[in-house]
Amino acid sequence: MESRSIQIQSSRNNRMSITIIPGHFATTHSHVNYYIDMTSIKHHHLMAFQAAEAMAEMHAGSAKVDTIICMDGCEIIGAFLAAKISADGGSTTDINVVTPEFNSNGQLIFRDNLQKMIWGKNILLLVASATTGKTINRSLECIKYYGGKVIGISAIFSAITEMAGVKIDSVFTSDDLPNYATYSFQECPICKEKQKIDAIVNSYGYSKI
Repeated sequence: MESRSIQIQSSRNNRMSITIIPGHFATTHSHVNYYIDMTSIKHHHLMAFQAAEAMAEMHAGSAKVDTIICMDGCEIIGAFLAAKISADGGSTTDINVVTPEFNSNGQLIFRDNLQKMIWGKNILLLVASATTGKTINRSLECIKYYGGKVIGISAIFSAITEMAGVKIDSVFTSDDLPNYATYSFQECPICKEKQKIDAIVNSYGYSKI
């Protein structure tokens, strides 16, 4: 599977790249024809820094950010993003960077000691990827429950441009991926062609099957 990998550079900054693998992959909510590997941009600090700078530019001039909520293992980018926004005067001098927890029922929660960083705060939601938008919608519901106000959404990759009236700014879009497509389980044309699934994937990685 890895032998089919293709490196894609960002049109915003050629020092940022992701790796894509064409095939047949199952996510939690859909089937896709590419696995998007974001390991380097999330875990190599030099590339994570570049991603944070690009995201900060997208939010220049928007409402002040109090808290960045990181999903999908994006905490390194989140920390750099907080530092950049703060340095540029786009927020308070000390931005909160937090990650929700999944309880035993699979629900997103914030523990009592973190809730004060959400309630009444301007929130920037940071995700690795957005394909169907269901994960973002779930996050928005959680933030609303805890009294936060989402003023922006940043993603490494997004195939959609907005969710619940909030614009999604991303470093990579479906325009960067030739013929990228996402399908519901019931309507997947690759399944109809009897092509086996290469791997189960999410924003953290993949597991071959």
